[in-house]
Amino acid sequence: MRLQIISSIFLLCFLAVKGRAQEKPNIILIYTDDVGYGDLSCYGATKIETPNIDKLATEGLRFTRAYATSATCTPSRYSLLTGTYAWRKEGTGIAPGDAGLLIPTNRITLPAMLNEAGYATAVVGKWHLGLGMDAAQDWNGDVVPGPLEIGFDYSFILPATGDRVPCVYMENHRVVDLDPSDPIRVSYREKIGDEPTGKDSPGLLKFLPSHGHDQTIINGISRIGYMSGGKSARWVDENMADVLISKATAFIEQKKNSPFFLYFSTHDIHVPRVPNAKFKGKSGMGPRGDVILQLDYTVGEIINTVERNGLSEKTMIVFTSDNGPVIDDGYQDEAVAKLSGHTPSGNLRGGKYSAFEAGTRIPLIVYYPGVVKPGASNALFSQVDFLATF
Repeated sequence: MRLQIISSIFLLCFLAVKGRAQEKPNIILIYTDDVGYGDLSCYGATKIETPNIDKLATEGLRFTRAYATSATCTPSRYSLLTGTYAWRKEGTGIAPGDAGLLIPTNRITLPAMLNEAGYATAVVGKWHLGLGMDAAQDWNGDVVPGPLEIGFDYSFILPATGDRVPCVYMENHRVVDLDPSDPIRVSYREKIGDEPTGKDSPGLLKFLPSHGHDQTIINGISRIGYMSGGKSARWVDENMADVLISKATAFIEQKKNSPFFLYFSTHDIHVPRVPNAKFKGKSGMGPRGDVILQLDYTVGEIINTVERNGLSEKTMIVFTSDNGPVIDDGYQDEAVAKLSGHTPSGNLRGGKYSAFEAGTRIPLIVYYPGVVKPGASNALFSQVDFLATF
């Protein structure tokens, strides 16, 4: 029998109840990508400001000893949604872009549990937990199983990551805006089609790869894997944050009259770091700093939507990250050269992919006005316990 350590954020000593909590509060889980313990001003960063995330921290509970279950994304996400350690299941390392669905459809999951309790459930953003039955998906039809088969009512996702093909959005089971006359083909084994690659045509790139990331060029960025077709469906990296936040806030608006669970899995600050024009160059720290500002903006849009709809006292917002920070993660985007004294890991050693503490020690903020007493907690918490906690 699996030992379950129930770290009940809402019922035990970490939270002081100031008012009567709604029986079924809305839950928004903002799961960011590669955000380090020292990347936010509310966690000690001095070279960059994150006022919207700081608002959650100032008016909510900021944890100083919270941990992801892994120093990289796929296993952390698996643990978050299933309440089990990813190492217990084979194949839950960093998933290739054509991996089949990693979460068994008969397993209890966080969204399935909440769905059964009467919540409308949605995932918006990066998925990276595989889709379909195996690594031979037909991206031109229904790709099943996926998020809807493990408890989500609605999904709008990147199939894998921003640096992996296919570079398209999927809504529920299908690719968005796909022209049937231009079918998608994907391979992680050999070049397909006549699209240029980063390896052969570096002059077409917005920035060069530093390692790997030199295959098919999409939107001026060379990716991991080969892709042809689907031109009308391809995302524009500069617009990704706006597209995802529009889908997330639309779900909040649509479900505001009944309990909902939104798993908002941002792409920021994962590579490729391609900020929208309104953030480009604004941090003074290059693209990595700019997408931290962009991330803070998207958090602000979530907060504004909740407040505008009168949901503040009915909604719990949880902010955290899938693993620790990485500076050079495959592209020469000046992240190292323009750190300007910023320390993404804070005073910790290591980062993403590392067994040292900064690989898994991550920001965690719980914001629930009228219920969660503002402050800081050094209580130990692991993301594997979210399912048991909620």
